[in-house]
Amino acid sequence: MRHTSQNTLLNLTAYLTTAGAAAGAVLLVDRILLRWQVILLLGVFAALHSRLPAEDGEAHALRTANLLIGAQALIVGYLAAVTSVGFSLLVLFFILSVSAALYNPLRGLLLWIGAFTVFTAWYLLRLGGWAGVAGGLATYTGGYLFFGFVTLALSAARRAQATSERLLVELRAKNVQLEEYAGQVETLAAVEERNRLAREVHDTLGHRLTSTAVQLEAAERLAARDPAKTAELVSIARQQVREGLQELRQTVGRLRAPLEIELSLPQALTRLVQGFQAASELQVHLELPETMCETTPSQRLAIYRAAQEGLTNVQRHAQARQAWLRLGCEPGELRLELRDDGIGVSGNPSPETIGFGLRGLRERAVALGGYLALETVEGGGSRLVMRLPRADTSKTPRGNDGKHPPADR
Repeated sequence: MRHTSQNTLLNLTAYLTTAGAAAGAVLLVDRILLRWQVILLLGVFAALHSRLPAEDGEAHALRTANLLIGAQALIVGYLAAVTSVGFSLLVLFFILSVSAALYNPLRGLLLWIGAFTVFTAWYLLRLGGWAGVAGGLATYTGGYLFFGFVTLALSAARRAQATSERLLVELRAKNVQLEEYAGQVETLAAVEERNRLAREVHDTLGHRLTSTAVQLEAAERLAARDPAKTAELVSIARQQVREGLQELRQTVGRLRAPLEIELSLPQALTRLVQGFQAASELQVHLELPETMCETTPSQRLAIYRAAQEGLTNVQRHAQARQAWLRLGCEPGELRLELRDDGIGVSGNPSPETIGFGLRGLRERAVALGGYLALETVEGGGSRLVMRLPRADTSKTPRGNDGKHPPADR
């Protein structure tokens, strides 16, 4: 809006100056035809000025503006040459100096002012000789330079202001985008934390409640014929409930890992197997490496949860009598394998229909750069495998092509 107002004022000044020059020339010219010629050509001069393009800095706008300025300069030169009132017309070069400064860089402006000065010097020399040149050329040339340089400075300031306004608009748009991105990141973080909490609750309290239900079912079956065994199972179930409550408090409070994860991985797996065998009729064979490799807390938790969830699924779904749990510390990777002699995996469940437990384990494995697979073993039973890259190596587990087999019953 401000630029439009400035352009309007400049155009109005140019038209007023043109009208003043026309009036002065008409009053001084004594021939009728020449008067009409002055009026007509100065009308064309004003019309050409109105056709100047927008100041957008484009090359075609510069070419068009210079052509129009050149045509206007020829009109002024012609009228000054054919009339005796050139001093009234040379003032129009002031307007052309302003126009040249609006569309040209400094070099182009100086070329135009040089052309106006040469014509002015010729005109002064023709009318008054060298004395006329010495007396008037400095005045006209100073006027051309003054109007040109002032306009050039104002034009540069206006372009800088337009650039600042454009950058401000872009900055505000970027700020809006950043606020939107921040909101998305916050939402994703909340969803991720909710999923992590859901996995923790499932892997801790869900496992404890499942084990307790198994023990109570066994106690119910043995209540009549083996009271001592029944009392032992009830005692174990009571202990499981207490541990489950403790783990629930830890999860809700600081989402800390259960006691087993604070132990070494072999100790935690040994305790898990012993507790599982005591609470069920399933015989579990545990195989551990002689020397355990280094693991991160996240890896220890993922492996422990995989063994915990795998044993629970075997007891609930596999109809197995034995299971083999093996932990391997192989070059480049950690490998946990759980095999049973049950009925195997039924069908080929899709990612939408798999259970939450092993889906959560798969998410843990993928987050650590590994993967989880569940498959039917030839001859009967199923095998659950979790493979994680070693903490002291950047190698990806062999066979992990990024495609994770379906994992759940």
